[in-house]
Amino acid sequence: MTKNVTEPGWNFDNSYARLPKAFFTDTKPSPVSDPNLVILNGSLAAALGLNAEALQTEDSLAVFAGNIIPDGASPLAQAYAGHQFGHFTMLGDGRAILLGEQMTPSGERLDIQLKGAGRTPFSRGGDGRAALGPMLREYIISEAMHTLGIPTTRSLAVVTTGEPVYRETALPGAILTRVAASHIRVGTFQYAAGKGNVDDLRTLADYTIDRHYPEIEKDDHRYLALLREVIKRQAALIAKWQLVGFIHGVMNTDNMAISGESIDYGPCAFMDTYDPATVFSSIDREGRYAYGNQPPIGGWNLARFAETLLPLLHDNEEQAVEIAQYEISDYMGQYRSNWLEGMRTKLGIFNEEAEDGALIEDLLNMMKIHRADYTNTFRALTMSKQEDTAMFGTPEFTKWFERWQARLERQNQSKDDVQQLMQNSNPSVIPRNHRVEEALTAAVEEGDLTVMERLLKVLATPYAYTTEQDEYCTLPAQTNLPYRTFCGT
Repeated sequence: MTKNVTEPGWNFDNSYARLPKAFFTDTKPSPVSDPNLVILNGSLAAALGLNAEALQTEDSLAVFAGNIIPDGASPLAQAYAGHQFGHFTMLGDGRAILLGEQMTPSGERLDIQLKGAGRTPFSRGGDGRAALGPMLREYIISEAMHTLGIPTTRSLAVVTTGEPVYRETALPGAILTRVAASHIRVGTFQYAAGKGNVDDLRTLADYTIDRHYPEIEKDDHRYLALLREVIKRQAALIAKWQLVGFIHGVMNTDNMAISGESIDYGPCAFMDTYDPATVFSSIDREGRYAYGNQPPIGGWNLARFAETLLPLLHDNEEQAVEIAQYEISDYMGQYRSNWLEGMRTKLGIFNEEAEDGALIEDLLNMMKIHRADYTNTFRALTMSKQEDTAMFGTPEFTKWFERWQARLERQNQSKDDVQQLMQNSNPSVIPRNHRVEEALTAAVEEGDLTVMERLLKVLATPYAYTTEQDEYCTLPAQTNLPYRTFCGT
């Protein structure tokens, strides 16, 4: 069913649909019975060149629900593969449909995808639907990541469908409109490589370069340059995750975007107590994707990406492998450099000294031993206010604090400069797990969106250090039960 929907400002192009048919299947969303708007991201709508008021009309609501295809859109389900917890499988969009690419007033090309829009040829027996709670969770977390300054997909809207989805119990169905630089994944390249068609693989690589890395188009070794650029972006991205205590939860290769954005917010969460072994995902029983494992897993995923590019890196397979291995070997060094730079800023350090790494590691070791809260520890240091917690009262912390102060005195910046750098680098608030659950419970079980709206307002300025944020810095009540998150499928 196609209907003219022009007032909101949709300006679609469909470059992905011009790729070889192997990469997607034309698929329309499955209509729903009674769509209702739950939340609309007005600031994102404006950035997309859309009219937020017009997006709330009945026709626009039907677009978000998949009942109407807007003019210019070309809906499809993308094909990809992936290593899921280390095991390779062929996948694809099982419940997501790409409407097309919105061309924004600033000249950006951004994917508009409906998540939970019904069955596709890749649904693998699933219903292709999504529940309200996980879709609101993605909305909250992705917006928090954006305001924290971390590259991420974003959420334009969430609508309920008027139809239940059945998991362990009946849950209200919902569809999320996701906005992304693209949905090209490491798994997309694995899919192309797995098909064994080098022409298609080259076409995908050329398309990716044109869309995300146009600065390397004229490079004599453009596919090697592509590998280098993807490594660079992932090293920077995962360092940003670590610096704010974000745990993705399911770092499968199909969940690593070639654009360098964070993507697919399923069992993700933010760490409270500092512990590199922290795992929240209910399905990660071995801790493969624990907080401390995220950097090396990033390298593992990138190695899988490099493997797909071997036919493009050199005609001689042995030399191609050597080239790929050399480039991948640089990843952890890049990650470490990004992480160290970020940790220095969190401690107000402007320049580099050889002992900075030890200073940082000693603090983290104390935090682990004394089970200190990750975010609040750096918040307290930023505010020059030692907390009444076990760590802050110990002799070893006093010695560390003296070392830190001596380090700050060896740089030229003023105390005000130091504090400003720290405030810009240490969020006062994060989407703490108990606050997210509180918001989701109110929205899903009681139809009360005000709790989520207040949370989103506070998360919109995470570096503001306002008194309004104080109550969102409090820790959850102690419990013997570990916090667990779920994929939301």
